[in-house]
Amino acid sequence: MMAIALLLGGLIAYFQLPVASLPNVSVATIQVTAQLPGADAQTNASAVATPLERQLGQIPGLTQMTSSSAPGFVQIALQFAPSITPQEAALQVQSAINAAQGSLPSTLVSPPTYRITNPAETPILILGLTSKTLPLTTVDDYAESLLLGRLSQIPGVGLVTIGGQQQPAMRLEVDPTRLSAHGLTMEDLRTALQRATIDAAKGTIRGARQSFGLSTNDQLDTRVDFANMVVAWRAGAPIRMSDIGAVAIGPASTQLAGWFDRDPAIILNILPAPGANVIDTVQRVRAELPRLQAALPKGVSVNIVSDRTTTIRASVADVRTTLMLTIALVVATIFVFLREPRATIIPGVAVTLSIIGTFVVMRALGFSLDNLSLMALSIAVGFVVDDAVVMVENIMRHIEDGAPPMRAALLGAGEIGFTILAISISLCAVFIPLLLMQGLVGRMFQEFAITVVVAVLLSVVVSLTVTPMMSAWLLRARAPDEAHGRVYLALERGFAGLSSLYARGLDGVLRHQKLALGAMALTVLATALLFVTIPKGFFPTQDTGLLAGITEASADISTAGLAARQKALVDTILRDPAVASVASYIGAGATNPSPNQGRMFIALKPFGHRGADGGAQQVIARLGRAVQGIAGIRLYLQASQDITIGARASKSQYQFTLVDADPQELALWSGRAVAAFRALPGLTDVTSDAGASGPQLRIRINRDAAAELGIAAEDVDTALYDAFGERPATKVFNALNQYDVILEVAPQFRADPDALNGIYLRAASGAQVPLSQVAAVETDAAPLVINHQGGFPSTTISFNLRPGVSIGTAVAAVNKVRAQLHLPVTVQSAFQGNAAAFQTALSGQSMLILAALVAVYLILGMLYENAILPLTILSTLPSAGLGALLTLLLVGRPLDVIGIIGIVLLIGIVQKNGIMLVDFAMEQQRGGATPAEAIRTACLERFRPILMTTMCAMLGGVPLMLGSGAGAEIRQPLGYAIVGGLAVSQLLTLFTTPAVYLAMARLRGRDRADHAASGPKNAMMENAQ
Repeated sequence: MMAIALLLGGLIAYFQLPVASLPNVSVATIQVTAQLPGADAQTNASAVATPLERQLGQIPGLTQMTSSSAPGFVQIALQFAPSITPQEAALQVQSAINAAQGSLPSTLVSPPTYRITNPAETPILILGLTSKTLPLTTVDDYAESLLLGRLSQIPGVGLVTIGGQQQPAMRLEVDPTRLSAHGLTMEDLRTALQRATIDAAKGTIRGARQSFGLSTNDQLDTRVDFANMVVAWRAGAPIRMSDIGAVAIGPASTQLAGWFDRDPAIILNILPAPGANVIDTVQRVRAELPRLQAALPKGVSVNIVSDRTTTIRASVADVRTTLMLTIALVVATIFVFLREPRATIIPGVAVTLSIIGTFVVMRALGFSLDNLSLMALSIAVGFVVDDAVVMVENIMRHIEDGAPPMRAALLGAGEIGFTILAISISLCAVFIPLLLMQGLVGRMFQEFAITVVVAVLLSVVVSLTVTPMMSAWLLRARAPDEAHGRVYLALERGFAGLSSLYARGLDGVLRHQKLALGAMALTVLATALLFVTIPKGFFPTQDTGLLAGITEASADISTAGLAARQKALVDTILRDPAVASVASYIGAGATNPSPNQGRMFIALKPFGHRGADGGAQQVIARLGRAVQGIAGIRLYLQASQDITIGARASKSQYQFTLVDADPQELALWSGRAVAAFRALPGLTDVTSDAGASGPQLRIRINRDAAAELGIAAEDVDTALYDAFGERPATKVFNALNQYDVILEVAPQFRADPDALNGIYLRAASGAQVPLSQVAAVETDAAPLVINHQGGFPSTTISFNLRPGVSIGTAVAAVNKVRAQLHLPVTVQSAFQGNAAAFQTALSGQSMLILAALVAVYLILGMLYENAILPLTILSTLPSAGLGALLTLLLVGRPLDVIGIIGIVLLIGIVQKNGIMLVDFAMEQQRGGATPAEAIRTACLERFRPILMTTMCAMLGGVPLMLGSGAGAEIRQPLGYAIVGGLAVSQLLTLFTTPAVYLAMARLRGRDRADHAASGPKNAMMENAQ
């Protein structure tokens, strides 16, 4: 009944488990945005970003605060400690924004807003809205009025951003010459506009018997209404808007544009809410899309540019296949060794129940079916099968000695039960350090460790209950005259030959124990040397089927020039055979901080349709070469990853940040750092987020001359803002939306610096005064973007790695350059994002392995009540580490966190073999054998079981090692470490362990060995007595 309950419960839980690429390890991240159209980056940094940062920086639990100030726009990203929930963080952020409100400019379009989302995170779904018949302003209107709200309400959607926004607006384009000829200024026009169109409350007439609501035609609605608007009255005649300029309907910002492939488009980027399941969220969105498409005009098409769940599903499906293949291979291996179908069925059932039963606990703990949890189960197959095999082997021995099956099951379970328990407890001890790890890596691998531990503990329960029961029913003694088949005999000859070969080698080792001990010492030294020298990595770079790109042109480029170059890039990229579609957009906004930059998302075809050289990194390299011929723009590409570390999007994968309170000093040293980094041979795509300085016209007011005319500095700023700021003067309201009314001089009057000659100010006398009379114009340069970190000016240098270079090597090179630069104490520097996470993971690698060894040693010491005997078991471990490191080195893989987990797993696998040898040898010694006789007998008797369990564990790693397709880059390092480690360990430890055992026996003395090392079972029985 227990087995049936475990099976049914596991199957139900399996279908209820959510599917994901990796465990959810996100932290609360909030994006704060504020808009001040017309303001340059410096004004936004000082007047908007700084007051907000002053208040936001006081929030408890805040771990990182970065901001980008660009013309017209400020974006602040906040990340919090893992203990802070997104809802708690949001309340604190809102309070800080309210506290800063009084220090912010009154000309902000609206109060600062915040969203619980990470601006650096990759969209889970990208949509492109196109139309062959309707203008993009109409398409955008439908997107913002209909789609944005409906999509944002779908459970799991955290934020929907718009790329290439074309929000419709009424644009009043003024001829400054005609305006001045009528004795009017831009401020006169703005005031008249605000007074002429308004949608305000009018009240109600309430009589004794009837009430009347009041309504007026106070709002201007159409382009004709605005053209006929009376601005002023001169000489008994009205001056209308049409007399001083033109009215057009166009986008609210002329600096934004977007494309789906080669077609103009509105791009919708859908980001997940914190903790949301990506698969479920995308399913809900895709289910809603047909209804949204039906609600749009026939000329508007909703195109899916990229769906991140496609590769996630493929990746998880591959791991599922790997798990099933591993179980099949392990069961086949058991059959090869046991050569008895009935005996093979029993471990197969035990493995299946243990794995399926684990799903119940995973569901209860809120885990998901992801790459790590399914990899944990694949590896656990090699662990859990050992318990059942050891139990079946022991019961079969009793049956062959003449005991009835039921009696044999009871005897076998009683004899071997504690050994199984001891082995499993020591194996679980390996994962204690993983469960206690902190930081992102620790949180990610806790799910991995718990999954393995649960599977192992369930296998103990199954092996002590279900396995003996099935053995009593299925196993039977072979009749004396029953002949074996040809397969059985062939396998028996093979195993006999291996055993004979091993016996000869073992005898040689026992005759030359010093050589074996020397070999073991060399293994320890080689392992330590390799561990220090092998290239180090953080986390394998995934091929998610999506490339993220940032484009950058010169600081003085026009919107039209940037658009032409962006389209040229897209045209070249679409010719690549691995590319499926491209979404791109340009212009400063919520998804792009700088006006001379653009964004690009390149969706790749499914793995099977890309060709032999269709890997993400290969495509990036190929596209980089293809676009080199496009002048005036540069493309920075990187593969989108499932793990987002940090909240600042950068042009390359790794970041290094300089912070200084003095912007000039920061610019000096960041420039030197960039030059030094570019000289490093292992780095490529080295770039800085310090916005390039664009040309700026600095208007210097002659305050004396202005004061004489009654003109204040505020009047100058207002006149310039009215003319060139694309300033929303008022709004037009309708039933579904509201639209800005933009006031500006006509395009032909703001095309070059001479446009300032057409700006007039009103003196105190009422006369029109040209700007040139009270101010001089100078040409200057100013940054397009100003970045802060922690409230101080910062520059982030980002870089990619050249092929074959590990992040460990790069970090060491950068640290060397940092030391050579001799940065002043006022300049603080640190790695950010993935590079910072690597440093944290690297600092814990040695401690993690050491902690696992100490945990195993303590558990074994308690079980054996001996401090020396566990060293014999631990002596088997260096060879496993050597094999894992050598294999990673041979295949050109760095030692990353996945490889480290593989080495930790090897500690658990290999020490089980050591326990089996030591237990058997101790049993022989209690029977009167000498240590040499005992260990020789143990090695020969346990040779086949050890070979079988090692093969089972290796076969758990082979599918991971040989896997391809989605997610293979995560699975392969684990497979390489396990297969390589077990292969070398199997070859060495079967010869070195006997020598170590005898050395320890001589160290302890024969009498002490007979008592203190009497084995975990006898030791605990003596304590009980």
